[in-house]
Amino acid sequence: MVRGWHRNPVLRSGAATLGAMTWEEADGTRSRILRAALDLFAEHGYQRTSLRQIAERLQLTKAAILYHFPSKAHLLTDLGEPFLRDLETLLAKAETLPAERARWVLLEDWVDTMLAHRGPLGMLFHDLALVERGSTYHRLVRIAMRANEIVAGPDAGRRERVRAVQAIAMCSDPVVFLMDVPAPVLRADMLDGVRRLLVDGPPGEAPHAVGGHAAAGPDEQGANGTATAGDTPTSEGERAGAARVGRRRPGRPRSMSPEQVQAARRMHLTGTHSADEIAASFGVSRATVYRHLDQNPNNETVSG
Repeated sequence: MVRGWHRNPVLRSGAATLGAMTWEEADGTRSRILRAALDLFAEHGYQRTSLRQIAERLQLTKAAILYHFPSKAHLLTDLGEPFLRDLETLLAKAETLPAERARWVLLEDWVDTMLAHRGPLGMLFHDLALVERGSTYHRLVRIAMRANEIVAGPDAGRRERVRAVQAIAMCSDPVVFLMDVPAPVLRADMLDGVRRLLVDGPPGEAPHAVGGHAAAGPDEQGANGTATAGDTPTSEGERAGAARVGRRRPGRPRSMSPEQVQAARRMHLTGTHSADEIAASFGVSRATVYRHLDQNPNNETVSG
């Protein structure tokens, strides 16, 4: 899914950080093997790292590695365990809260968890096929389904369920596809994008509350000077006019950065994201995405 992730310095740094946080106080051969495996996977990639290399890094025999981990795939599964466990913990927390509060607490915690496990997350998704649809795969599916249900809310209709799936994707995919963006910047952009998705809602739908606060009024603007939900056309005539001329939604940026352009192309080439989903991920219009997909790849910026 993400090619060349092991050559990215951000990924390597994330792997080292996670290793330090997760196993710093742990002792014993098993923990040492996990740390070494994470380092080597970050340096060379999962496919090009052998059990023998891991053993040599630790001055152990290959048999000693196999005693603790029957295969390299078992190492991959164990390296993903802290990430999965943290997701399950945040779900359990959200399920104790009222529906509207649960939605926003889950989404913010989801983004923070994704960013905290940024390095191993790239590795996990890059080599997800190696899990062979075993327990890790089914666990990920259960986690995603629970998250979608919480974000959609009780008695959710089709629109709410679709938006819930989009929201979770918006709080996940950029972490893997935009490894070059600093975590604080990416966090702010991801949460801004998902708020635009869920607060604006379908045409004619009343804005939802955001994190326990009402949506911004007509005269309010965000901290960066962009238009907020109040700038969205409110009358049927305004909405119809906007639809007729294909007007860009107020508040959306008029261009994509070179990094966003490259990431959008990758998302399109995977075949797993529609133009609407790509546009939502970057907070731009679908027209901007289409112009980008039709452009020469050497162009660095797509103007709106």
